[in-house]
Amino acid sequence: MRALGIILAGGNNYKMRELSNKRAIAAMPIAGSYRSIDFSLSNMTNSHIQKVAVLTQFNARSLNEHLSSSKWWDFGRKQGGLFVFTPTITSDNGYWYRGTADAIYQNLAFLKNSHEPYVVIASGDGVYKLDYNKVLEYHIAKRADVTVVCTESREADTSRFGVLKMNEDSRIVEFDEKPMISSSNTISAGIYVIRRRQLIELIEKSAQEDRHDFVKDILIRYKNLKRIYGYKIDTYWSNIATVESYYQTNMDFLKPEVRDYFYRQSPGIYSKVDDLPPAKYNSGSVIRNSLIASGCIINGEVDNSVLFKNIFVGNNCVIKNSIILNDVYIGDNTHIENCIVESRDTIRANSYHCGEDGIKVVIEKNERYVI
Repeated sequence: MRALGIILAGGNNYKMRELSNKRAIAAMPIAGSYRSIDFSLSNMTNSHIQKVAVLTQFNARSLNEHLSSSKWWDFGRKQGGLFVFTPTITSDNGYWYRGTADAIYQNLAFLKNSHEPYVVIASGDGVYKLDYNKVLEYHIAKRADVTVVCTESREADTSRFGVLKMNEDSRIVEFDEKPMISSSNTISAGIYVIRRRQLIELIEKSAQEDRHDFVKDILIRYKNLKRIYGYKIDTYWSNIATVESYYQTNMDFLKPEVRDYFYRQSPGIYSKVDDLPPAKYNSGSVIRNSLIASGCIINGEVDNSVLFKNIFVGNNCVIKNSIILNDVYIGDNTHIENCIVESRDTIRANSYHCGEDGIKVVIEKNERYVI
């Protein structure tokens, strides 16, 4: 493909509450065995983009560990490959990334030293499948300066998205970032296609004017000066930037049509593989409509839930409508309902956790014990 990729995975988001205390949003576990960034990386390699940069910053250790080997996404190659860029203090710059445009500006040498004529920019917190080749073909056919991938919002509240309106030719005529009130339900998916040379020019100009945000300071500011078009998708797309949307996205994978779309339909989604045994279901365990990842040992009842890798569920436990992250020990006679249990927790025996008014995030740091 005649494009290189940039994945923006450095931002902090307090709407994820305790879940973002120790990891970047792009490193959040999804659907039992994936991380959020796996979807963007898989879309890049499935679109035959051979050179991809991931820009990380906030709580990046878990994400950097996940990206330590590029072979899982077929980026282990002599030409191109996977590049991970973190903020670097130099003689000319002592700042962390001050925004998405500034993150690209601080790594502008990556763009200047490349030869691909186009750039695909994606966020690391989207769950979707997309052939970027089709977006690029559309971009060229429209003779666009920038193409923004957009979709219809599944949520009634669009205040956390970029909301846009297009004319009959699909050119964007209105673009508001996170408006309190909006008359449109069409939102940006955080995926953009732009010519490499033009991106360099716009980023350098924004830096000279001390502007740092790609959406506000480039897309919105230039929407009447540049030919900015929307490319609408109608397949599954979700953004996991809040606790509620993260919970709902994982629950979506319990629907047969969503599982079939991501697990069985080509192209696939790829992730780093752990050497763990298959899940073990001991006598007396009951599983209903749930995803159970490798390494789990189940003794109790699991209903309509997603359990990630290496989880122990004790005797007489009941887990309903919940998400249990990696490496959790759940003691006997425990009831968990409408919750997200943080990774590496030890839930004491006879515990009761239930999200009464929304999703409860459970964090318990106890020593492992044997009863």
